[in-house]
Amino acid sequence: MVSGIQMTVISGTVIAIYLIAMLGLGIAAYRYTSNLKDYILGGRQLGGAVTALSAGASDMSGWLMLGLPGAIYASGLNQIWIAVGLVAGALLNWHFVARRLRRYTELAGDALTMPDYFENRFADRSRVLRVVSAFVTLIFFTIYTSAGLVSGAILFEQVFSLDYRVALVIGAASILSYTAIGGFLGVCWTDTVQGIMMFLALLIVPAIAISSMGGWQEMLDAVGSAAPTGVFDAFHDTTLIGAVSLMAWGLGYFGQPHILARFMALRDERDMPQAQMIGMTWMVLALYGALATGFVGIGYFADHPLDNPETVFLALSQALFNPWIAGILLAAVLAAIMSTVSSQLLVSSSVIAEDFWKRLLRPQAEAKELLRVGRLSVAAISIVAFLLALDRESTVLSLVAYAWAGFGAAFGPVVLFSLFWRRMTRNGALAGMIVGAVTVIVWKQLTGGLFDVYEILPGFILAGAAILVVSIAGRAPSADVLEMHASVASR
Repeated sequence: MVSGIQMTVISGTVIAIYLIAMLGLGIAAYRYTSNLKDYILGGRQLGGAVTALSAGASDMSGWLMLGLPGAIYASGLNQIWIAVGLVAGALLNWHFVARRLRRYTELAGDALTMPDYFENRFADRSRVLRVVSAFVTLIFFTIYTSAGLVSGAILFEQVFSLDYRVALVIGAASILSYTAIGGFLGVCWTDTVQGIMMFLALLIVPAIAISSMGGWQEMLDAVGSAAPTGVFDAFHDTTLIGAVSLMAWGLGYFGQPHILARFMALRDERDMPQAQMIGMTWMVLALYGALATGFVGIGYFADHPLDNPETVFLALSQALFNPWIAGILLAAVLAAIMSTVSSQLLVSSSVIAEDFWKRLLRPQAEAKELLRVGRLSVAAISIVAFLLALDRESTVLSLVAYAWAGFGAAFGPVVLFSLFWRRMTRNGALAGMIVGAVTVIVWKQLTGGLFDVYEILPGFILAGAAILVVSIAGRAPSADVLEMHASVASR
């Protein structure tokens, strides 16, 4: 019989080995990172499989392992609409956005960041489009990063019985280290490993839990007796508007810079079908595992309900497996957290280095200086996110939802229109960004009736309307802008 202290020591050992391994990958990637382009996009040399797994891992984050299972555990199948919307949104993103964005960003001045792309796409000499989009990126990514740090703190708090603030410091330091060292390649290499770990963990945990409860039917009976009425009903306590609101999560995919960056870094457009197949398969099965984990937890912990629903995956891992296996599964949770936070930190730092430092402050800055600025930016953003994460009452899902909506509404319509509508103007893009971001921020503060709708939906709609109205009302784009759009569309 293994004591609680022994379990903690063993789990800690496994997690420590994992962290050292990820740091090793970051150090290995350091050797291939000599300039800002390498640091931000890995020199556009990602293969299809790495692109797919990195996109998935950076997308799903700790909310897949903690937030979504927790929502199912707390409310039942009425939360399944989030997964439905995400699958639909991701599929459309791969099919319509990925290939054209890869092509457009290379032709548009070899754009390295989304602000870089927006400026080059519309030939904006005023730099206002770059500045506004960079500010939007920093604001919402800081919130997004804080969600990841909260996830890490919950993990270390649960496993090692640490004080929340101590756990927060350990988690933040772990993520910061390999991101600052390895840059984009380090993040993508570690994302590939982390994506595989997340995938396997989310399939293994619910499968073993169901087996330990006697099988599928026995599990359903346990859930039915433990949970309130309606746990099996996807529409229980959920209106049509509520379901649409949850599915609106899928709209966010079109505007997430850390996901779009993977499309931009792909080595060759011909690798896109392979990347899409791998990415969507990974996503569907991982989401199934997350939903199943939360659902199974209802029955498994019927006699001793969890105080924090978002710890259901952690609790099942510790209850079902020996300490060594549990340690690996807990490391998978850390992998989910690290993969997304590192991507967000990297994109944010690249915005500071490329869009502020190089373009606005020091145009003469050399490659080594920009690389140094990028790495220092990772530390600066981490500090701000850390301060936000100090609020112990924050939930992973609520923080992720806010940041996801911000990017989806501010950037999503702009990306779609810029790729497919030749008549779109600089002012239209600017109006879309501002209207989308402001709508999300304002809508979030209001409650009751229509304002209970997830803020990404009104933000996306109003941003799209602003783009159309302002673009049509203004002067048509220049001949050069139209020619570049035609060149992209014809390939």
